[in-house]
Amino acid sequence: MAIEFIDLPPVLSATGTVRLPGSKSISNRVLLLAALAEGTTEVRDLLESDDTARMLEALHALGVRIDAQGGNAYLVHGTGGVFPVKDTQLFLGNAGTAFRSLTAALALAGGRYTLTGVPRMHERPIGDLVDALRELGADVTYGGKEGFPPLELRPASKPSGGLVHVRGNVSSQFLTGLLMAAPLSGVETTIEVVGELISRPYIEISLAIMARFGVNVVQDGGQRFVVPAGAKYHSPRVIHVEGDASSASYFLALGAIGGGPVRIEGVGRNSIQGDVRFAEALESMGACVVLSDNWIEVSAPPGGKLRALDLDCNHIPDAAMTLATTALFAEGTTTLSNIASWRVKETDRIAAMATELRKLGARVDDGNDFIRITPPKVVATPPQGIDTYDDHRMAMCFSLASLATTVRINDPACVAKTFPNYFELFATVTQPVPVIAIDGPSASGKGTVAARVAAALGWHYLDSGALYRLTAVAARRAGVAWDDEAGVAAIAAGLDVVFGENSISLAGEDVGDAIRQEEISVGASKVAALPAVRAALLFRQRLFRQAPGLVADGRDMGTVIFPHAPLKVYLWASAQCRAERRHKQLISKGISANISTLLADLEARDARDMNRATAPLKPAEDSLQLDSSEMTIEEVVAQVLSWWQERQPFDRS
Repeated sequence: MAIEFIDLPPVLSATGTVRLPGSKSISNRVLLLAALAEGTTEVRDLLESDDTARMLEALHALGVRIDAQGGNAYLVHGTGGVFPVKDTQLFLGNAGTAFRSLTAALALAGGRYTLTGVPRMHERPIGDLVDALRELGADVTYGGKEGFPPLELRPASKPSGGLVHVRGNVSSQFLTGLLMAAPLSGVETTIEVVGELISRPYIEISLAIMARFGVNVVQDGGQRFVVPAGAKYHSPRVIHVEGDASSASYFLALGAIGGGPVRIEGVGRNSIQGDVRFAEALESMGACVVLSDNWIEVSAPPGGKLRALDLDCNHIPDAAMTLATTALFAEGTTTLSNIASWRVKETDRIAAMATELRKLGARVDDGNDFIRITPPKVVATPPQGIDTYDDHRMAMCFSLASLATTVRINDPACVAKTFPNYFELFATVTQPVPVIAIDGPSASGKGTVAARVAAALGWHYLDSGALYRLTAVAARRAGVAWDDEAGVAAIAAGLDVVFGENSISLAGEDVGDAIRQEEISVGASKVAALPAVRAALLFRQRLFRQAPGLVADGRDMGTVIFPHAPLKVYLWASAQCRAERRHKQLISKGISANISTLLADLEARDARDMNRATAPLKPAEDSLQLDSSEMTIEEVVAQVLSWWQERQPFDRS
């Protein structure tokens, strides 16, 4: 089942070391050239992702033998430029590097091939590449809309090779495809770029890898490329895939924003990837950057605050997206220009980035080839979350917003395209705002204990039960029955609540006493059993997690709301003991009460809470259980504080 969203907690700081996955751009280029080469190539550190999976599947369908060696290593048995399978259909998902390069190679391979992808791939233009291939004699027709996939490829109608022209201002992958396919023609092929060549560093990656396989391209000023006659790919025997420099950008930005140092391993100053220059952009923003041959380390500026920049991003087209979210933490207005290629990526990235940044409160101006970001004074928290548009880089870029607030990332699984374990690694180098979760049955004393623990630590306090009581009160006043799930959920989603130091207001009215009535407590238990109500209040509760820390009490704080809380306490006492405590409490306030009735109510509430289908009351597996039946409040508070102290890596006193 697909994960709808992930809620990233607010981050206090970032520090640590990350080993990068292999570069997507290098991985798919290496796989194709290894398949076209003479001899067997051992490819090491290949990226394991959706995009490389599509390339591996396609090569297998074309008859290329590929043996998995374990540990992201593969033996590719080259075909000498002749694919064994001459008639097949290939599905390439939304893998642009695979689709464009295979289109060029198969157009000159003398077979009958159909290339398709996901709907978004069929919206990504490919007409410039097709026009260039037709200049070379290729027989390519569109299976749908002119200028867009899917494509039908047939054996060339005339000898391939010679002079070909291709526009350079839409996608560098068109030129890359032509360059890598050109040796298949057997004759000298000259490729002239019409107009400005965008994303030039990706062309340098292609040329460097072609050279590793024995084909050296002569270039003239970056606008004219000559592939010599008789050029053939030969296996280098072993080739290592560099770490992905685009993926490095998220962690380098973490170091710049979150204090650092954060070190990424697998790519360094000698990288063939242009996106490694992202570190230079961070340095221009004031970050402290250290480069080695195989790692880069970034820390925040000495003063802790980044400054805005105005940057032509032609040299870092993918990594530039990370600068857009980094701009939320910079002083001044950041302008990123020469990014027209964003429009034709996995989504229209300029439009998507502008939309989502505005959700966070930023002022954004955008045009055909630029985006301008002015950060808000306080980063907003959109309850609907950040939409990712089935674009891996959108999901990873907006994870940085967690350095300011709780952020919900919708469809987080889209990172599988290039970085399947991104969020796991993100968690290893970030220090979230700490939470102590205190759960337990009604009248166990958890609210009093949690409030006192929060006061002792100087942290924020969340009485989750108050939210359900407020929902019950609001529903009653609106004439909505407590068992009307849809109606109560709608009320919960729109609660107008303000928590003061010693007060709770609902729609501007102090309801601190009203929500403590026994009837409302019963109503709270009933509405809390409704899945839609719990879903409506989930994100709202997580928003209480703010620096320096949070103590939260309820019935599912440790199991559902804060499942990764570093300390979880399950506080309980016998029903008889709890009834006696509640009786004393009510009598002290001048409220008449019958202990037998209180006991029956508590037992019924316990049964309802423990047996509800959604988030039943139970101890978290890693919770510490505490029977308070024979303990004073002071003793319980002292025990919780002691447990918290034991979890600290060093004495903080």
